[in-house]
Amino acid sequence: MIKYINERLKETARIEFWIVIGCIAASLLFDLIDIARSGPANVETAILNGAPMPVVHHVSSALTAALFNHIITLMSYLMLCFYVIPAFESPDEKASNSIFVFIFITVCFMAGIINMHFAALLAIKILFVFFGRNRQNKDNVLYHDAALLTASLLLIRTGITYMSVPLWFYYYLLYNLPMAMVVYLFLLHHLMPKSTTRKRPFLYYLPRLFLWAMLSTLALYGVCMCFKDNTNGVMQQIPLQLLNQLVGTNIWQKIDDERMITILATNFFSVLLIISPLARGVYKSRHAKRDEEIKVLKTELGKTDANLNFLKSQINPHFLFNALNTLYGTALQENAERTGEGIQKLGDMMRFMLQENMQDKILLSRDIDYLKNYILLQKLRTSTSEDVTIETQIDEEAGELLIAPMLLIPFVENAFKHGISLQNPSHIKVTLQISGNTVYFDVHNSIHIRNENDPEKGQSGIGLENVKQRLALVYPQKHDLIIRENAKEFFIHLTLQLDINS
Repeated sequence: MIKYINERLKETARIEFWIVIGCIAASLLFDLIDIARSGPANVETAILNGAPMPVVHHVSSALTAALFNHIITLMSYLMLCFYVIPAFESPDEKASNSIFVFIFITVCFMAGIINMHFAALLAIKILFVFFGRNRQNKDNVLYHDAALLTASLLLIRTGITYMSVPLWFYYYLLYNLPMAMVVYLFLLHHLMPKSTTRKRPFLYYLPRLFLWAMLSTLALYGVCMCFKDNTNGVMQQIPLQLLNQLVGTNIWQKIDDERMITILATNFFSVLLIISPLARGVYKSRHAKRDEEIKVLKTELGKTDANLNFLKSQINPHFLFNALNTLYGTALQENAERTGEGIQKLGDMMRFMLQENMQDKILLSRDIDYLKNYILLQKLRTSTSEDVTIETQIDEEAGELLIAPMLLIPFVENAFKHGISLQNPSHIKVTLQISGNTVYFDVHNSIHIRNENDPEKGQSGIGLENVKQRLALVYPQKHDLIIRENAKEFFIHLTLQLDINS
């Protein structure tokens, strides 16, 4: 266990880890000592005063509650350390399950299982995780927002304990604020992005906003009914009694009809008048920056297109292809089959570059042809070396799927650039599988350390960063790119959902 902790945590994180574990253990020890000292005296007094026999179980119940509360606190901290932090720091890993960690911590805190002091420490830990996140991983924005909201809720709820606040504000934080956080995340990351793709965003957004305001109010009504002040109903009081007995506190109090109506009305109107405008403002602010980045990128792409068009105008395609055909015929006459094959593949690649590469989308089959031609040319180059292994498994049936041109080739170029050494054993494996409209693309290659005088040393990764940007712009929410690297091997896996030519 200790070895596992040392491997997963950095030096400063290990020091913090053992300090927190020590604090939790010390807190539990002090609670047990306090219960052991005060419990028997309280039980004896209660018996002398004629209290019923179940009071005798007060000590054992208090011990169980203290142990349970500290175990839950420890579990919350461990999940932050060993699950949430690695996912937030990763450049490509999705932290989808971290949302359940935040829900778990919030529910346990609101139920009184995690005490105020440890809740504040967990909130500070979550804030450190939030500010130490990998900002380049755009797939985790939802989970980053959830982390910030969870930490804020814990700190606000802890802070009012030491302040004199109106009772209605206390109930707002206990019931309304957690629900407001859920609705805010839904509006910001689901409803608003969908509404912007519609022809009439407002007509799409407004009725669904009212629907979610009603649904959240109904959900809150169900929660309130569990703690409603109904002396004639026994079943309504069971959750209240179980919670208070389990955690050893009386944080959950009965609410009357008037207070419940206030809670429900506050939730409905706060969703419409506060949460929705806030989410809309944050969404517009974030996408204003993204739109500016897209505008700059389009400007740069426009310059590149202009330069390429100028270059194309300087090259007479007929002369180029006639020259290649002449060289191909000459190679066949001289029985130089490998040279002829290489010239033919080069001609096909040049034709692709001059004609189809300028389109926004092309048939996937044409991009696969270019990919295969490139690999065949590389095989010709490395065929004299027995230590170089190149494997390909590429599906031929691409149907009518469309893809942005030259999207797959940079991964293969990167593999040949950094994975082939004519002096050392090298291997490259390229796999492309098609299922429906989904493409699964894998490139696995060896890595060789370049010499210090190699002009390309330290220049790796630029092409891959450009591909990441293109994927984010052209295929948002329609791709999943995983990149793994160790001392000897490099691996990429791309899952891409394509459109069908109609």
